[in-house]
Amino acid sequence: MSAQNLVTQPQEQGNAPQLPADMASRLTDPAVWADEAGLHELLATIRAQYPLAIADVPGFRPFWVVSKYQDIMEISRQNSLFHSGDLSAVLMPEEEYQKLAGGGEDAEKVHRSIVYMDPPEHGRYRMLTQAWFQPGSVRKREEEIRAIAKKTVERMRAAGGTCDFVSDIAVHYPLEVIMNILGIPDEHYSRVLRLTQEVFSVADEELGREGDDTFSLGSDNVFRDFNAFLRPFHEDRKVNPRDDVLSIIANAQIDGQPVPEIEALSYYVTVATAGHDTTSSTSATALWALSRSPELFRELKEDPSRIPALIDEALRWTTPVRHFMRSATEDYELRGQLIRKGDWLMLCYPSGNRDEEIFENPQQFQPDRSPNKHVAFGYGAHVCLGQHLAKLEIRILLEELLANLDAIEPAGPPKYTKAIFVGGLKSLPIRYQTA
Repeated sequence: MSAQNLVTQPQEQGNAPQLPADMASRLTDPAVWADEAGLHELLATIRAQYPLAIADVPGFRPFWVVSKYQDIMEISRQNSLFHSGDLSAVLMPEEEYQKLAGGGEDAEKVHRSIVYMDPPEHGRYRMLTQAWFQPGSVRKREEEIRAIAKKTVERMRAAGGTCDFVSDIAVHYPLEVIMNILGIPDEHYSRVLRLTQEVFSVADEELGREGDDTFSLGSDNVFRDFNAFLRPFHEDRKVNPRDDVLSIIANAQIDGQPVPEIEALSYYVTVATAGHDTTSSTSATALWALSRSPELFRELKEDPSRIPALIDEALRWTTPVRHFMRSATEDYELRGQLIRKGDWLMLCYPSGNRDEEIFENPQQFQPDRSPNKHVAFGYGAHVCLGQHLAKLEIRILLEELLANLDAIEPAGPPKYTKAIFVGGLKSLPIRYQTA
């Protein structure tokens, strides 16, 4: 990965409020993020006692923890004041950080995603596919997506009444959809599955790449492997365009020039990974809720029009993108505190989505919650490009499941990924009866 314009020294924090050392340390521990109850107890304490404070953890550059919903929104809507690309857009230890910062302009670039871009560049790249991911465009894919959902339900039927919904179902369905959208043939499924898991699950010994010692994202080797896999498709679509996202990006232009190869490859990787793990985590959470409540299962089976509200609550509850980092481009006052130019900030989305000032009974899963203005997709210029596709995918899957299942219940405790950046359920054993 490349890191241009990285600030190599943290700013002086003066008398800014400090998060207690034990809380700050827990916030940077991937294992804590795999303990749902413990995590949200920690975040609730931070919101109540240290709503905007600096975490100073050995091995990490100090950073502000932005835990309140309104503060997350205030920062997110000001894309020019709070950048994604000046510092790392994801939390990482200082040692990793300095490797990027010391790379210089001539360092090899193996990944340059639009999520790390700032204006005006970010808007130019986002516009390349924005029309494709609008509601009207993704609805045109409903028939193809429903065919994949029906195949998924038949896989459950063949399993004979028990499965791990995450590893057997939830991680596969959205990946098949994404491969279809990108235009990658089914024969490459296993390789894409492994690569997408290695990008986000580096800290989880069951899902990450063996020997990968990075913190939030896969190593340069993971991205090199992903690029090497995608490069032949990129070259093919430049001369043989089709009706897929690969073709759109491969033949796009920025300021009259073709999109550079590394930016194109990174765009594909972003679509593949962001559209996979986030959707699978939310689908699994919706099934977790249905398996725990026979009454809810019956009500939604009788009235599928309630599914969209369930999806929004599953998104709020899971918040699969746990954070993004931003850096201040100038001094700014927030919640009575002075954020100095160059300061690093963590937008803690799971905390914002459980903010007691915004959500009534936020620690309760309420499938009919309304209003439900969660920030699971982010907000502002960097709001998730694929949010409409994600909701469509999950709705179709739940419609097919509810139409083909008569009962569902837990068959074991759920487990969560050890991941600070993107994560959620990694295991959900269930028992079910097919219709």
